[in-house]
Amino acid sequence: MKANCWTGRNSVAVQDVPDPSILNSRDAIVKITSTAICGSDLHLVDGYVPTMQKGDILGHEFMGEVVEVGPGISDGSLRVGDRVVVPFPIACGACASCRAELYSCCENSNPNAGISEKMFGHPTCGIYGYSHLTGGFAGGQAEYARVVLADTNALKIESDLTDEQVLFLSDILPTGYMGADMCDIKEGDVVAVWGAGPVGQFAMDSARVLGAEKVIAIDKETYRLDMAAAQGYTTINFEDTDVRSALLELTGGRGPDKCIDAVGMEATHGASHVHLYDRAKQAVRSETDRPHVLRQAIMSCRSGGVVSVIGVYGGMIDKFPAGAWMNRSLTLRTGQCHVQRYMRPLLGLI
Repeated sequence: MKANCWTGRNSVAVQDVPDPSILNSRDAIVKITSTAICGSDLHLVDGYVPTMQKGDILGHEFMGEVVEVGPGISDGSLRVGDRVVVPFPIACGACASCRAELYSCCENSNPNAGISEKMFGHPTCGIYGYSHLTGGFAGGQAEYARVVLADTNALKIESDLTDEQVLFLSDILPTGYMGADMCDIKEGDVVAVWGAGPVGQFAMDSARVLGAEKVIAIDKETYRLDMAAAQGYTTINFEDTDVRSALLELTGGRGPDKCIDAVGMEATHGASHVHLYDRAKQAVRSETDRPHVLRQAIMSCRSGGVVSVIGVYGGMIDKFPAGAWMNRSLTLRTGQCHVQRYMRPLLGLI
């Protein structure tokens, strides 16, 4: 089959690779009908996530048709011909984390848990197409994919909804929704979202669904800000506006009640000297992530507010504003999305 493979830093290529096969009794093979590129894939391509190997198949947002099931999949749970969306985190469904619906913290699905534990203190779940740090599983930017523990993870689509309507249940819609859900949004809240890309747009929509009175989109790309404005959201272009000052002005000097970081480790700062400082540190690996957005969200959020982080961070950052976080009673919530928790409710909303 053909697949999109990582071939080195800033290099990918479509290559001929072996077709996947059933390796464990609860595997399934899915013929891919739709797949997507995630903003997080840029971190792999740009070389900021370790343990990538030449030839690794990329992609963790995919769906398709089941063409083969393993002998351990119980009758009726998944059959050949079923149409499924595959969540990016691989969950066993039985460990303490999965029972608590913390699926991206699954304790059993990452065969390289030892590497992950050294990096993060404790292991994370397996993730498709996202380095050997998260298991080395082949991704879904391919003609076929092996779906692990398929009876627990694959979501059957039993309606005539199109691929475009349901594909984003694999990652970015649940991720955006979780970003808003972690904010504990109350009626009348002002929610600021850094990053108006796909996940940021879904976070804005989710904040509105959950009751936010005003949603503010922060980005520099005109087409993204135009999309947000078309949905009725207030916009700030950080290249020509001081973000914190603008947010204070929009909120009567208090700051947003809830702030969502939908950017992560490769953030850009509107002030070139600040951006160059962190870009240089990142280039020489004295820090791995550029924390512009995280710093700005913490400094901008109202006292007693919530900062929700769904942008991906992979290692160490410099100059974290711990004083502002602690002294102003801010709550910081984060996590890779627990997609399985949100897929069915969001399918109902679709």
